[in-house]
Amino acid sequence: MPELRRVPVNGVELNVALAGSGPAVLLLHGFPHTWELWTDVMAGLSDHYRVIAPDLRGFGASSPAATGYDAGTLAEDAAALLTALGVSSAAVVGIDAGTAPAFLLALRRPDLVRRLVVMEALLGTLPGAEDFLAGGPPWWFGFHSAAPGLAETVLEGHEADYVDWFLRAGTLGEGVRPALRDAFVHAYTGREALSRAFSYYRALPESAAQIEQAVITSRLTVPTLALGAHPVGTALERQLRPLTDNLTGHVIEDCGHIIPLHRPRALLTLLHPFLAGEATQKA
Repeated sequence: MPELRRVPVNGVELNVALAGSGPAVLLLHGFPHTWELWTDVMAGLSDHYRVIAPDLRGFGASSPAATGYDAGTLAEDAAALLTALGVSSAAVVGIDAGTAPAFLLALRRPDLVRRLVVMEALLGTLPGAEDFLAGGPPWWFGFHSAAPGLAETVLEGHEADYVDWFLRAGTLGEGVRPALRDAFVHAYTGREALSRAFSYYRALPESAAQIEQAVITSRLTVPTLALGAHPVGTALERQLRPLTDNLTGHVIEDCGHIIPLHRPRALLTLLHPFLAGEATQKA
């Protein structure tokens, strides 16, 4: 089992899972998850790496936060966490809500990020995702960010059913192990927990503006691996292609959105050579 530690950073206290030793790998989860999204991945990496998996600001067992759910602040949280742990260089892996902060961290701090892995998310309104968005963004984006408090009012008392829907959809109907399912439900139960989670979606316009501004003057220079599954596919890779000096793209077949839980072995097969600096062939 990973060691759990509480680390004060950037005005909040993050709950952080730590395992293994060696070069650092920072894992940033999405919605509706906690650090436990990475349970299988941590086990597969910890023999060779120091794996660091926080609950993002306001999520899971990290301290509540009234503000700071934009990608820029989450990137600052990640940088401060690495500094607090004495890490001078890390590979950074982000999925879903963790992708935009991972991207901004690598763009702003190439001295700190030696390699970047991003998956199953879009980077704001950058070109390249038009096909994916042809029918509009996923329905929950609007629901979560609609009139303040509406989603919380509708969902309070029904959190388990709601989280279960995402876990089933994100694994093509297979679902996840009961212990992990229960951990995710617990983390997102209660009006305040829901509100903090939805604050990420309500900050998406600010995050998109941060990304658009950042790419005006900077390129992504660190080696980057963009992974897709169902439903995002190659959309993230297409967004990154014009902005990235060293990009590898790969789509994991027969895999739902929650790649680390649905197809952890396939993910680890791609991560090991990439993190080690070996060439990864594009599918």
